[in-house]
Amino acid sequence: MNDTKILVVDDDIEIAYAIQQLLINEGYTVLEAHNGLEALQLIDEQNIQLIIMDIMMPKLDGISALLKIRESKHVPIILLSAKSEQSDKVLGLSIGADDYITKPYDPAELVARVQSQLRRFLTFNTEKRVGGNCIIIGGLEMNLDTHDFYVDGQSVKLTVTEFKILEFLMSHPNIVFSAQRIYEQVWDEEAYASDNAVMVHVRRIREKIEYNPKEPKYLKVVWGVGYKIENN
Repeated sequence: MNDTKILVVDDDIEIAYAIQQLLINEGYTVLEAHNGLEALQLIDEQNIQLIIMDIMMPKLDGISALLKIRESKHVPIILLSAKSEQSDKVLGLSIGADDYITKPYDPAELVARVQSQLRRFLTFNTEKRVGGNCIIIGGLEMNLDTHDFYVDGQSVKLTVTEFKILEFLMSHPNIVFSAQRIYEQVWDEEAYASDNAVMVHVRRIREKIEYNPKEPKYLKVVWGVGYKIENN
């Protein structure tokens, strides 16, 4: 068992237990919570590296818990949702979730998503680059050493996924990448129904970096092709 701690949050005790055992078999340390309030308490007490959280829960639902977590934590969050909760999945991604899995979930897919998120999160927090490694495009400044991001000199908080998307696009200014290509680069896995996930994250990034998200200066869409960071 390694030191990576994963928190599974689901009011269905059988589902929570099944996911816990699945991940324990993969060598992870796994904690359980059965509502959003229990999850917040454990997050304050434990050093959690990843959260798998149901949306519909008593006392505090997954969306509300996600909002509270994102006030201070950037740990990756994978939402669990029923097919009927499509709008909740989009909302979850737009306010800071990193990924979602639809119930009933495929165990192999869940493990693959967990591994992908952990790779990106742990790399994001441990990789060290030599020198003052920054990317500057117009008023956007990305510090690859400290993982800070600034817009016109003002600090902007990004999730791990948002930072990785911007790092990829800013490293290749004016080049258009499809949603599939961005997904494969950032999520480090084969793209599957990737367009919606990338679109939601792009929308969220625009809200953070653009003066007018409806008329973006930097993060632009080329209809029918993909997205780019424009460097004029």
